[in-house]
Amino acid sequence: MPTTEENVSIDRISSDLKELAKIGRAEDGGVYRMAFNEADMRGKDWLEQKMREAGLETRRDGACNLIGRLPGRDPEAPALLIGSHIDTVPCAGILDGTLGVLTGLECLRVMKESGRQPVQDVELFAFSDEEGRFGGMFGSQALAGLITPDTIHSATDPGGERLEDVMKAAGLDPWEALQARRDPTTIGGYLELHIEQGPVLSADDLQVGVVEAITGLFKWSVTLSGEPNHAGTTPMIMRRDAFMGVADFAHEVPRILDENGSERSRATIGRVELSPGSPNTVPGEAMFTIDVRDTDETVMNELAQATRRALEAIARRRGLRFSYHVDSWIKPVTCDPELVWCVENAAEEEGLRYRRMESGAAHDAQIIASICPVGMIFVPSLNGKSHSPAEWTAWDDIEAGAKVMLGAIDRLAFRS
Repeated sequence: MPTTEENVSIDRISSDLKELAKIGRAEDGGVYRMAFNEADMRGKDWLEQKMREAGLETRRDGACNLIGRLPGRDPEAPALLIGSHIDTVPCAGILDGTLGVLTGLECLRVMKESGRQPVQDVELFAFSDEEGRFGGMFGSQALAGLITPDTIHSATDPGGERLEDVMKAAGLDPWEALQARRDPTTIGGYLELHIEQGPVLSADDLQVGVVEAITGLFKWSVTLSGEPNHAGTTPMIMRRDAFMGVADFAHEVPRILDENGSERSRATIGRVELSPGSPNTVPGEAMFTIDVRDTDETVMNELAQATRRALEAIARRRGLRFSYHVDSWIKPVTCDPELVWCVENAAEEEGLRYRRMESGAAHDAQIIASICPVGMIFVPSLNGKSHSPAEWTAWDDIEAGAKVMLGAIDRLAFRS
């Protein structure tokens, strides 16, 4: 266990957060470090320098995942991976995945300063494009061997920029991402600290969440096609209004969840685009997204079937054509019992207020779970706010989470 002399410094974590927050910050107060843009690459340069100052060995793999390594006593032992991501959504807050990376950095600094050497290597990762500029989880998917040449060739961002072009502009060879795959036998486990991004811990005045499971999700891009026509001369009964199909479906969502989901199910229509988009024209086409989540893949399948049936029925009733594309399907993940115990035991030893809980958001841990055991630590998000400049976690809660992270690493990496 860490000694009383071996403890995290909230002052150092605070200083690191404030420094990195300056990289990509705009006049509106938001941070704009979207994957592979100039600010994201500068952020990685800054972080790599911090890793080196902490005495870590550094490298970047083919997906531009930044890795800091604290060598262990046994070079044959599978490594313990920790970390998260520092890329952001547009107009982001300063925490999100960044806190997990900087907390991991602080834990490795403390371990290095203590002079104690872990049994196995401990590697700190800052994964590329977790936030989804090009679909999400690119770095962790590359590490897990889940990307293909088609991923590299076809991935685009919402503005139409191609992943291949953006990586080349950043001085990277996108095809090297295929070489980032890691042999699962070289990894013993993965541990990630993250802000909750929800209101549960904050509302219950808890300091730490011990994550037991991570929600699965599927995202569809849906198109309902009707007939554009004049808004003044086309009788209501003769219209094939694509937007009315979207409206009908929106009202169906609560019923679909009630009949086919669970108390953990969520469904969101996040974006709607109408064509031709004229104020005096009946919409002939409506394109929208649907994001559905649950911690049980069987429930996810039932929700997908119910969603498709509802859309087909609405399309028939409204005289529309219906099509959809599956943008992503991410399986739910159960955290490893041993890693859950290490996190919970560390929280208990620190005397912290905590609870076991599930994650309603996807994380790199979800992808890494395909190649090794994973665990997660949550700290509260004030009023549940995230993905905005209002995102915040109290310093004492950040310190509490960092102490739990250090304690969990110690339990995993210093076993004989």
